[in-house]
Amino acid sequence: MKVLIVGAGGREHALAWRINQSPNLTRLWVAGGNAGTAALAESLDIRANDVEALVAAAREVAADLVIVGPEAPLALGLADRLTALGIPVFGPTQAAAQIEASKSFALDLMRDAGVPCPGYHVFTDQSSALDHLRAHQGPVVVKANGLAAGKGVLLCRDSEQGAAAVKECMSDRAFGEAGDTVVLEEYLSGPEVSVFAFCDGENLAPLVAACDYKRLEDGNHGPNTGGMGSFAQPDFWSPELASEVEQTIMKPVLRAMAERGAPYQGVLYAGLMLTGPDSNPTPKVLEFNCRLGDPETQVVLPLLDSDPLELMLACALGNLDRVPVRWGTKNYVGIVMVSGGYPGQYQTGFEISGLEEDGPEDTMVFHAGTKLGAGGLSSPPLTAGGRVLTVVGGGETIEQATERAYSRLEKISFQGARWRRDIGSAVNQGAAQATG
Repeated sequence: MKVLIVGAGGREHALAWRINQSPNLTRLWVAGGNAGTAALAESLDIRANDVEALVAAAREVAADLVIVGPEAPLALGLADRLTALGIPVFGPTQAAAQIEASKSFALDLMRDAGVPCPGYHVFTDQSSALDHLRAHQGPVVVKANGLAAGKGVLLCRDSEQGAAAVKECMSDRAFGEAGDTVVLEEYLSGPEVSVFAFCDGENLAPLVAACDYKRLEDGNHGPNTGGMGSFAQPDFWSPELASEVEQTIMKPVLRAMAERGAPYQGVLYAGLMLTGPDSNPTPKVLEFNCRLGDPETQVVLPLLDSDPLELMLACALGNLDRVPVRWGTKNYVGIVMVSGGYPGQYQTGFEISGLEEDGPEDTMVFHAGTKLGAGGLSSPPLTAGGRVLTVVGGGETIEQATERAYSRLEKISFQGARWRRDIGSAVNQGAAQATG
């Protein structure tokens, strides 16, 4: 198979790494890419939101499968354009991608399908949102309705903070058009977990779960980011909980999407919170995403024992029920190294050293914000973004995986590099993410 991957982050490097292990692969391209993917695939200088250029590239290379990493091209209809040309694509249609592109769409869908989720109100004008906050005192979650690169969720401990968050979205336009409509949600608390279901529109594969860390600083302090680390598999993720999530969340959503004329094909990512008593928690959906997560992909794909191309092609063609999907039992921990100043302003262009040094067994480094240096693959890469690398370690336990990941990370350096030092800790409390 000739395969084209769309995207430029750590998720896409992990996809390229895992797909390169498939016996069905004959040639691989990455549109966007980074210094890591450049060592595994042919690079195409095309931005992820340039749908016309992506469609042209897929036709030119005669791709047998296009794998879309980020959400933006899906929300812009890339899958529709490719499917119309007879090119299989791993990723949902524009209509189905609304499950991430519009928070209000997802909440209405869940309400209609009877899927457990927080209480919510949707506002298109600021004064009405502020009136609601004055009438409903207490903690609240304010969300920009549209795509905001994973940063449009504001956790507010009281109505005053909520009002400031609404103004940040609607007056200050911190998230652009994404904040023209805001969703005010019930504030929940409990462990969070990211659950991934590979879907073909009707069937879904066995679920896999991971936890990620959104806050910049240790102990879940500091500003929200695109993700500072992740681990799989959570110790609280049991067969019973997986079955409950499948029956009460994933399958009802698949049915509801099909009934709306937008069958969901690709990977459905549910961000869940486990509410209620620890002995018998109730999973509620905080959000849906229409693609694999980042940095969760970097710890989930090493668990995939099945052929990734067989799995993704089956999702695209609607025959997932014919493909056995198997997940391993090991544990993986990923630590994100970021540029100094991230998620605010930061400088790039710094040389990354130590990548060539051998680390402990079962470790790997996935590139995100990197680019090739002047000497190409023969010279050290340079930093080119906020989130620069994800360093991953595997082991029989989370503790072993964590130790290996940090041991590998300590050999790598670039100017201004920072990272959290508590990734993989507090696993038993499910404390990866803040409440929200």
